[in-house]
Amino acid sequence: MSALRWGCGAAGLRWALWPAGRPGLLAEEGALRGIWGRRRSSASPCEQDHRKDWGHAELLEVLETRARQLQADYVSEVAEKRVDMARLPEAGSDQPPRKAQAGAEAALGLSGRWAQKLDKEKRVMQKRKQQLEVKLQQRAEQRAQKQQLRVEPRLLSGQLAARLQQWRLHAPGSPWEEQLAWLLQEAPRRLHSKEQGPMDSMRGEGQQQRLLAFLQCCVLVDQVALAHHVLVMQHGRARQQRRLTLPMYNAVLLGWARKGSFKELVYVFFMLKDAGFSPDLLSYAAALQCMGRLDQDASTIQRCLKQMAQNGLHPQEFFRSVVLCKETQAAVLSAVRKADPTFSLPQPPLPSSQVNTSPLLRDIYDKDCPVSYPRQHLSLKTLKSLFQEQLRMEMATTVTVASVEKAPSLTTELMQARKTLQGLRVRWEAELCRVLRETKAREAHAAHEGRPSLFPYLCLLSEGEFSGLLLQLAVSRLPRQHWEALGVPEAPYEQPWPLPVVVQLGKQLAEVLVQTVKMPGHLAERQGSCKLIPVLYHVYSFRSFRQIGILKPHPAFVQLLATAAECTMTFEAAEVPMLCPPLPWTSPHSGAFLLSPTKLMRSMEGTTQHQRLLEACPPTELHGALDTLTQLGNCAWRVNGRVLDLVLKLFTAKGCPRLGVPAPPSEAPRPPQGRLPQGASPEHKAALRRELARCLKVAREMHSLRTDALYRLSLAQHLRHRVFWLPHNMDFRGRTYPCPPHFNHLGSDLARALLEFAEGRPLGPHGLDWLKVHLVNLTGLKKRESLQARLAFADEVMKDILDSADWPLTGGKWWMEADEPWQALACCMEIAQAVRAHDPAAHVSHFPVHQDGSCNGLQHYAALGRDSVGAASVNLVPSDLPQDVYSGVAMQVEMFRRQDAKQGVQVAQVLEGFISRKVVKQTVMTVVYGVTRYGGRLQIEKRLRELSDFPQEFVWEASHYLVRQVFNSLQEMFSGTRAIQRWLAESARLIAHTGSAVEWVTPLGIPVIQPYHQDAKVLINGGIQSLTFSNSGDTSQKGLTFVSVHDCFWTHAADVPIMNQVCREQFVRLHSQPILHDLSRFLVERFCSGPKSKKARVTRLLDMLLSVPKTGAFNLEQVKRSTYFFS
Repeated sequence: MSALRWGCGAAGLRWALWPAGRPGLLAEEGALRGIWGRRRSSASPCEQDHRKDWGHAELLEVLETRARQLQADYVSEVAEKRVDMARLPEAGSDQPPRKAQAGAEAALGLSGRWAQKLDKEKRVMQKRKQQLEVKLQQRAEQRAQKQQLRVEPRLLSGQLAARLQQWRLHAPGSPWEEQLAWLLQEAPRRLHSKEQGPMDSMRGEGQQQRLLAFLQCCVLVDQVALAHHVLVMQHGRARQQRRLTLPMYNAVLLGWARKGSFKELVYVFFMLKDAGFSPDLLSYAAALQCMGRLDQDASTIQRCLKQMAQNGLHPQEFFRSVVLCKETQAAVLSAVRKADPTFSLPQPPLPSSQVNTSPLLRDIYDKDCPVSYPRQHLSLKTLKSLFQEQLRMEMATTVTVASVEKAPSLTTELMQARKTLQGLRVRWEAELCRVLRETKAREAHAAHEGRPSLFPYLCLLSEGEFSGLLLQLAVSRLPRQHWEALGVPEAPYEQPWPLPVVVQLGKQLAEVLVQTVKMPGHLAERQGSCKLIPVLYHVYSFRSFRQIGILKPHPAFVQLLATAAECTMTFEAAEVPMLCPPLPWTSPHSGAFLLSPTKLMRSMEGTTQHQRLLEACPPTELHGALDTLTQLGNCAWRVNGRVLDLVLKLFTAKGCPRLGVPAPPSEAPRPPQGRLPQGASPEHKAALRRELARCLKVAREMHSLRTDALYRLSLAQHLRHRVFWLPHNMDFRGRTYPCPPHFNHLGSDLARALLEFAEGRPLGPHGLDWLKVHLVNLTGLKKRESLQARLAFADEVMKDILDSADWPLTGGKWWMEADEPWQALACCMEIAQAVRAHDPAAHVSHFPVHQDGSCNGLQHYAALGRDSVGAASVNLVPSDLPQDVYSGVAMQVEMFRRQDAKQGVQVAQVLEGFISRKVVKQTVMTVVYGVTRYGGRLQIEKRLRELSDFPQEFVWEASHYLVRQVFNSLQEMFSGTRAIQRWLAESARLIAHTGSAVEWVTPLGIPVIQPYHQDAKVLINGGIQSLTFSNSGDTSQKGLTFVSVHDCFWTHAADVPIMNQVCREQFVRLHSQPILHDLSRFLVERFCSGPKSKKARVTRLLDMLLSVPKTGAFNLEQVKRSTYFFS
């Protein structure tokens, strides 16, 4: 609009300066008057004043013309005679009559007064027009000056400013090399009055992060001049200069150095000195790089190197301590060797001789007894091919997968819907490109005014790429050690953009999408017009009493998508399993995918304390975690095609919720049809509302489950004939997880049944027995029986096992009654193949066998407290039969219930016959993870509601009663455990009261910090919405194929005995360490030392931390002989 107004203003100025007698004036004048009349309401006050002046000029010219007309009407004859008589004396003619002469003089006098007045007004207007023209010219020059990028800085130091001006104007030739030498020489004299320190507020730190990211992004997209301009504008204001940091100046220095712009580089050094900073290695690297590109004389480079030496810096550090790209290193090396031809590159550092000192990992990193690490089963040629394929996939950033939904018939309606969608997408792409160009121009204007904007971020991709994104919406050493020994240069760690920048950029792109993507109105209503309507609309909703904004698609567009029934889906490359082994984890930010950035420790967006802890941790302390994650990710997988075929058969029909195959939305319950009858009672209305809410809730849950299954099954079909890998990382507690979220072994029973090891192992002499025991475990039928009894049961039902394997959907369907039906079916198929093989021991099995901990959380607590009673309850003590802690708690609760029922407690009487293992299991399992009585009550309530014959009116009272009795039972059975829990909880509460987040270090050396904290709110205004946002044991030494699902360990059937031995040995080694005393000592050093140590709260905390709970007399060595510790 501003450009349009300036154009109109220029047209008006041209009109005002036209000569009075220009032909066609009146016609053009009328046209221009019409234009100004139509635009007057949108003009600025200043423009309205200008137009008023032009209107006065127009009026004067009209009046002048009218005076001439009057003169012509009244005295045309007299004037002519007067002219003639004036000529007569020369020709000898007579004088005219006096009366006519008098009339002519009167008329001329009248016209003369008009003419004088008009001339006077005209001179005034001409003067005003000249003044207006000067003002407009000055304004245009100011605007052009604003658009022009500033190069020369405005220095706050008068001495520096004068020095710069003197050298720029008066020094002969090109003085910039001398200036640089002078700046480097004087730079160490830092201006102490402007010492830079940490920002007092998070807001200032956030502004620093945004500005640094803006400058770095400008350099990245070759907008160095713009970055320099913004830096100059920020530097020239004293208040804003205080927020500038040395990395900001270095970013622009490196940009100019890459372009070989020496003069601009010196300007930045002037600003750097003006701000009171001394050049660091990156600053000198920029100067030397620029001189190397320009082939400067050796004397200038020598002066630079001499000043470096005086500052305690050495050229070898460019190639050892600073991360520079190869091109930059070559330019720096060229400059250094020009000044010192004898300079040689430092030798690459040898792999660190330091090793992890944890006593738990001593055998792993013992140099005298190297570990046997499992090799990949693929040849080098195959691995190279797989790496190339994975690289291409990550370069493409997305993967297109065919959907496994049943393909609809190609009806006319479907074809028309797909054609409409295609046309809309073509139109949207063109419109998005246009709007993105306008947005980029607007953000560029903001950057030209000296404000960091989104412009460089919008330049990272072309408009077409942005629109596309918007519309989609084996070895004797450990792999990490081998990788480090190869000398592979680690990719420079790229700091992520500040969260405010990410949110602001996303918000801007979302607004572009909402405002641009539209569809014809007739798609929403049959009688609708062809007027375009938005596809997305912005609404508000409430989540936990907070109002949040949501972008929702138009229902007509949702219907169009459903009708078109497109048969492909697009996933991000990092959401799909890898086609090659993951990169070894070598640091907190290097590992897993080839290109896609992955965090070692996953955390909420905007939180940085976990990453800071990891980067501050000595590298050797993280080797245990890094190598564990690498080991887990190196397990190769393949899809169990036989199970997948059966699941797809059910999925494309109507699903089978009983077996975990979600039904399609068409099977969702329908709300009651018809209108509410007149005079309906309030109870009837309330019941109808409840039914409507129930139907809606069930429909949403079915849609969510169906979509989750669709993703998983489509990826399984896509990878059906491939070998793939699942890279791992961990959460803040050190729990490991696969990075691909949709298809992995941490999912449901169905998800686990779809996977098997890509590398097979012969069953050996005992592998078939372990397959049988595993199958019985999956059925859940013999939990309290011995392994021998479970094996005998498997032999008894062998007929059912074989029938399930051969006729899974049409036979006896024995497998469907198991607790984990799909895994049970997969195991039946594996057993059938093994027993029918000529030699079962030689049968190569790919099937993973599980060994599950017996309430592993309570096992660790019982070992920590040496609690003999608790240890016996969770199978830490050898026994002939497995102990089931859940059944034990249920029996204890039942005993309490009987006592209360005899005393007449109604709820205890109602619960008779309903207290079972299933009712209390979840609460017992999660109590070690800090579940409260409130959370436990909700868990028990859910189990009671699943009992069809339990009186629902007693659910609330019964859940309260049961959670109280469960906690009482645990107190009696695990007294030592509960004492440790109370000590930990109270210590954490007191630490929080001191204003700190709880931190500790795990026995493997992983630093942990609790992510529970108050959010710092940041507000981004404007647009469609203002946004507020919140800124364990190792088995690799045995050469096993091994993966874990928390406390459930998987391996080949032949290797189960070895894995069991390792698990028990590592558990005993772990708890032989003084874990509680080490934790107490760490917490005291971390939170009870320093200037705060004398405060009352810290004193109470110190007393609590020093009162470590006493332990019992349980002998840990018994765990090694316990058959059912893991089984």
